[in-house]
Amino acid sequence: MRTTEVPAGSGTGFVWDQKGHIVTNYHVVDPSNGRTTYTVTLYNRKSYEAALVGGEPNKDIAVLRIAAPGEELTPIRLPPASQKIEVGQKTIAIGNPFGLDHTLTTGVISALGREVTGYGGVSIRDMIQTDASINPGNSGGPLLDSGGFLIGVNTMIYSKTGSSAGIGFAVPVGTVRRIVPQIIEFGRAKRAGLGIRMLPDRYAVRAGVRGVIVGEVISGSPAEKAGIRGLQQSRTGALLLGDVIVGINEHEVKDYDDLYNALDLFNEGDEVRVRVLREGTIVEVKLALTDLG
Repeated sequence: MRTTEVPAGSGTGFVWDQKGHIVTNYHVVDPSNGRTTYTVTLYNRKSYEAALVGGEPNKDIAVLRIAAPGEELTPIRLPPASQKIEVGQKTIAIGNPFGLDHTLTTGVISALGREVTGYGGVSIRDMIQTDASINPGNSGGPLLDSGGFLIGVNTMIYSKTGSSAGIGFAVPVGTVRRIVPQIIEFGRAKRAGLGIRMLPDRYAVRAGVRGVIVGEVISGSPAEKAGIRGLQQSRTGALLLGDVIVGINEHEVKDYDDLYNALDLFNEGDEVRVRVLREGTIVEVKLALTDLG
């Protein structure tokens, strides 16, 4: 292929297990962009039709599955859970930039703990920043350490021109290790929630409040049991502001992004303290989180 020709939806992935699960970025396979068929080409140049198992747009991670013989699949090596990554550590990015397959670039970890707006519209926190060259087509490929262990999933670059400027970002392996098994088992990432339907941030701006407005409380949910209030209707038909979520435990909530990332730290069944603004007063309630389903 000429370097100027990048097939639409082209990206990179890596083998998760010998059952044929392939991990990549959600934006590479997003079905809402009209993609209904997928093909995975292995290192031996054999191609297989793939099925989309599921994904998590807010973490930009998706899983495909191919029916390839186990002997053709070499799963990625995961580091010990206790192993830490450090700034200055060597990185190796593997992918298919600009349609050029089997490309490897090297660099170092430039920074840790970066917060970058992801494909799902919310911030992906604790991102890895690397200067290893990442270009279109690298998306979904593995970022490895010098021992060949997975560090993260190459996701995006910071560039005003669309070409690599030496600042690339990867979803950390800790997030991948947690989410991928959930997608394989449930077709989605499990997320803890309060049991509410919230209004978009623009309504909070219009109302002159900072936080997330509770639009509706789901019947039988932990939020209902804790007494959280949604929007109410006056006798004249006007909508009256109910509760505005402003904090989860020690985490301040100024908008949906804050709420999403605060809840992302917990699991279903965990008890949290929810601070809400109610009629000008901060009220704190306790509840056990539920699965968003």
